[in-house]
Amino acid sequence: MENTEDPSTSFELFKSAIESYYPITNSTWLALKANLELQFVKKGEAVLREGSRDRFIRFISSGILRSFYTDIDGNIYNKNLFLEGSFAASKVSLLTETPSYFTIEALEDTTCINLSFSKYKELQENHLDLKNFYIAYIERNWIIAKEKREISLVMDDAKERYLHFLKEHPTIERRIAQHHIAAHLGVTPTQLSRIRKILKKNS
Repeated sequence: MENTEDPSTSFELFKSAIESYYPITNSTWLALKANLELQFVKKGEAVLREGSRDRFIRFISSGILRSFYTDIDGNIYNKNLFLEGSFAASKVSLLTETPSYFTIEALEDTTCINLSFSKYKELQENHLDLKNFYIAYIERNWIIAKEKREISLVMDDAKERYLHFLKEHPTIERRIAQHHIAAHLGVTPTQLSRIRKILKKNS
């Protein structure tokens, strides 16, 4: 896939993302950077297939990935969306070294920075700041954000979740299909269409 994105820009975005959780030393960054690989993914391509073991932490420099399940009847269920500045992986697959239950694919042309999870675990042994980043990341995303999302799905109505999502990602509707947004919000495409019509009427 052709890509004109400057690799140095992608690496700096990756470094900034890490330091938004915990500051790292220059020596840690150089050790980390030496193990990073750029991956350019075309829209519709998968970076991980269901049934394959995940081995990488992926940072999204640009683009959007989604994770989804496919049931025995071929029905597809979106699990999550990963946008610029976020990390994407099958966490259970990485931690247990078992096949992933879901696929991760690109919803638009995407640039990822990949880091071997096993190599990252090795680097942690000599770089305490990487351990502290890992702890801070887990606390913010696997505990705090997860709990907030679970509460929002119960306490907030669909319109509130939709408006909050648009506030966080104002260009998202021009970038991906409505059914992906609906799945992320936990509503049907019909429900989302109805919400959009109401908001448009009241605007």
